Amino acid sequence: MAKYDIITFADTCIDILVSGQDVTPQFGQVEKLVDNYSLELGGSCCLFAAQAAKLGMKVAVLGRVGADAFGQLVIDKLEAAGVDTRYLTVDASIKTGMTVHLTPTGSNDRAMLTYLGSLAAVSPADVTDEFLQSGRHLHYASLFLHTQLIPVWGDIIKRAKGFGLTTSLDTNYDPSEQWDAGLSRTLSDIDILMPNEQEARLIAHQPTLDEALIHLRERVNLLTLKLGAEGAQVYSPQATYAHQPPPAERGGDTTGAGDAFDAGFLAGWLSGLPLETCLQIGCECGRSVAGSVGGYAGQLWRRDVSNLTP
Repeated sequence: MAKYDIITFADTCIDILVSGQDVTPQFGQVEKLVDNYSLELGGSCCLFAAQAAKLGMKVAVLGRVGADAFGQLVIDKLEAAGVDTRYLTVDASIKTGMTVHLTPTGSNDRAMLTYLGSLAAVSPADVTDEFLQSGRHLHYASLFLHTQLIPVWGDIIKRAKGFGLTTSLDTNYDPSEQWDAGLSRTLSDIDILMPNEQEARLIAHQPTLDEALIHLRERVNLLTLKLGAEGAQVYSPQATYAHQPPPAERGGDTTGAGDAFDAGFLAGWLSGLPLETCLQIGCECGRSVAGSVGGYAGQLWRRDVSNLTP
C-alpha cells in the first residue's frame, strides 16, 4: 500500500498579487499608485498539493525552500492544508521563489514576473525511488520551470509508471515558448493530460484548438481541457463530457484556478468516481478559487464538496 495518494515536485514560491486600474509599470522613475496587493502561497504544484490535501487526499511534495520568511510561509501554508512536507528541504544557499502578478481591475488577464530560486531547485538526484514508490499517483506540473528536471522528466515518468503509479501532467506555460522538452515522446506515458485551451494548442503544435484536440486524443488516454469561465471538458475513448459552473464571485482573480481544477478532478478520479462527477468537482474547485484573490484562500475543503463521497 502506498503511503500517499498523490506525490508531486514542489515549485516553491510565493505570489505577490498587485491589482488596480493601471498596473502597467512605467520606467523613468514614474511612481504609480495601485488599489491593493496580497501575499499568498504560489506555485502550480504547491497550490495543487494544498487543494488536493484539503479534499482529503494524502499528499506529499518534494522540493526546497530558502531559509527565509517566504520559505517558512510556504511550509506553513502547505502544512495548514494537510500536505506532508517531510520531503521539503530548507536550503540556505537559495532564495524562495517569487512571482509578481499584475492584474488590471475587472480583467481576467494578468502579467507575471517570476524569480525562480527554489521554484526550480529540485534536481534529478532528489527524485529517489523511495519517494516515487511512496505514492500511487504522480502529478507533474510546472514542467518548464523545473529546469533541472527537464532533461530527465520523461525518464522520471517512466520510472513512476514502472513502480505502478498513475500519472497526470499540467505543463503550465513555457516561458521559452519552444513547447518541446520531449513532450511528443512522453505523452503516451501520461494517464491524464490537463491543459487549458492555449496550452493544448501549443503542446500539440497545431494552429487551431480542434486540430490540437484531435492530435492529443490520439496520444493520451484521458484529456481534460480547462476553458476558464466556460468550465471544462473531459475526453475519454468512450465519451466526452462538458460542465460549466455558475460564474465565480466578483472581485477574485484566476490565479491557481486551474491547479484547483486539477486537484478536484484527480481527487474524484482517484476515489473511483465517474468522469462526469470528477469534472464537476474540478470545476467547483476552480470556480471557488477564481472567486478569491490568490490561489490558496478560496480552496475548498472536503466538507464543502457534496459529490466527493467520504
